[in-house]
Amino acid sequence: MHLIFTEVETSLLVIAVDLHSRQRYLREHPSQLMHVLDSVVTLANMHLMLKTKNKVAIVGCNAARSDFIFCDTDAIQPQPGQSGQSGLARQSDGQYELFAHLETSVKQNIKKFSVDENSSFFDDKDGESLIAGALTMALCYINRMNREKATGEKLNSRLLIVTGCSGGASQHMAYMNVFFTAQKLNIVLDVCSLDYELGLLQQGCDITGGLFLKIPQLQGLLQYLLWVFLPEPPIRKKLVLPPPAKVDYRAACFCHRNLIDIGFVCSICLSIFCKFSPICTTCNTVFKPPGSLLSKKKKKANKNVC
Repeated sequence: MHLIFTEVETSLLVIAVDLHSRQRYLREHPSQLMHVLDSVVTLANMHLMLKTKNKVAIVGCNAARSDFIFCDTDAIQPQPGQSGQSGLARQSDGQYELFAHLETSVKQNIKKFSVDENSSFFDDKDGESLIAGALTMALCYINRMNREKATGEKLNSRLLIVTGCSGGASQHMAYMNVFFTAQKLNIVLDVCSLDYELGLLQQGCDITGGLFLKIPQLQGLLQYLLWVFLPEPPIRKKLVLPPPAKVDYRAACFCHRNLIDIGFVCSICLSIFCKFSPICTTCNTVFKPPGSLLSKKKKKANKNVC
């Protein structure tokens, strides 16, 4: 008697949503936040509908914190005969219990970020969103799900960033660590930009084989999410999707956050500077000035001539 084990494929989608109140579309129309969240929740529900084994998690971030606003381990799966909040939701509107739980969890947990920005300790309202921190949490969550998966189960994981913020140069090193970790783990990174052409995140998409899309109109966010980011990476090759943009691989200096072609790189921590600095501001390593190095080379050349 021969036993045949079939491998079950499961898809895990982790969505990182930028909740920074200083995003331009939120400054102009604060009510648009609910439109973005509703679109993200709909995308998550559609992903769960594709396969019964599919999993989803949502991470929120602003300039103060990064935290989960929904993860699959919190999903309510009532047993037959049990009653609870999910059962009440099913009886009231006929909505699938997991969909109702996802929507309720997002609406409840989103309040933590608004409380942070209105509190007295939150002084860096103009700072960049901690997207790199959200991605790091997402990678840790994916690693945890990989370790806890059942025998014979294959977990295909991917990341999606939804943001309307610019910049990201201050998190350059953290971003690069995330990009190359995702590449090593075969995790695809997609980016849906609501406002800017984000050169650093375009690099991450190109490194991991993902897609970068700057949507032309915020009103059509849901249509773009379902059209471009709902299909799995193997299926995208058969679809007509927006052409990839040319990626700018210039690095941003750590001193002024400007993109540069030529610069100085710290040999210890690999920090990049547009001008020579005797002390690395990242790791405090002390360097010798370029003049002393040139003088030593000249002395060695003169000795060889003699």
